[in-house]
Amino acid sequence: MAFEQLWNGWRSEYVRAVPSKPVEGGDGRSVFTAILESGEPDEVTHIVHRGSTCFVILNAFPYASGHLLVLPFRQVGDLCDLSPAESAELWSLVTDATVAVRAAFSPEGVNVGINMGRAAGGSIAEHLHVHVVPRWVGDSNFMTSIANTRTLPVALDETAERLRRAWPASGTAPKVSGS
Repeated sequence: MAFEQLWNGWRSEYVRAVPSKPVEGGDGRSVFTAILESGEPDEVTHIVHRGSTCFVILNAFPYASGHLLVLPFRQVGDLCDLSPAESAELWSLVTDATVAVRAAFSPEGVNVGINMGRAAGGSIAEHLHVHVVPRWVGDSNFMTSIANTRTLPVALDETAERLRRAWPASGTAPKVSGS
């Protein structure tokens, strides 16, 4: 089936006129910055791992059990705004997160992605974050498609604990089995 193109250049004026979404809470802090500044323990906030410039937290509204977010402590909205140290650690933690997700949940695949900017689908565009999402063949079902509801078989507290146990030590693959 061929797709036809429908040109609607008049919409560019509309798109330029749409105001940008305000930062979470209106005080300039992203939800991630607010979590970091809350003083709550990692077990409460579902922070799975902390590095020197970046950290890993469970997505509060996951696409699948084990859905992680890797992000810098510093609130920046674009990869180009990261320092060299932040960039290096961010990508190292994405790799570690993938290792931990595989060890803890034995997915058949993993999605890794970034939505930079509101127009790209970034729900919290002011604080760059990389999604690491475990995937299984057929994991999308009618609940998501029709009822706009996700079914998650593992609670966030248990998910966080499984991922902490599976987190690679010193860049080596963990010895934790998934189940």
